[in-house]
Amino acid sequence: MDRATREHIRKAGYGDYFIHRTGHSIGTDRTRQRSQYGRPRDSRRAPDPAELLLSIEPGIYLPEFGVRSEVNMLVRPGRAEVTGKIQREIVTI
Repeated sequence: MDRATREHIRKAGYGDYFIHRTGHSIGTDRTRQRSQYGRPRDSRRAPDPAELLLSIEPGIYLPEFGVRSEVNMLVRPGRAEVTGKIQREIVTI
């Protein structure tokens, strides 16, 4: 997930402005029966859980302003689904 997101942003010319992780796990890794909130998801430490809830939140931070998107996904063997409403409008903060 992180690698694909970074490559897409890099190809668009914004790679130097993507300065944090793509997302993190939230919820419970049922194979270990412990909270996984905040544990970074990347290809170096990818567990093999039966079920995983994770956040995908890439952001591009230019000197003048930043843009960030977030979607939560539930990943199960062989499938993944968005768990909430997908934001389609810009919210200025």
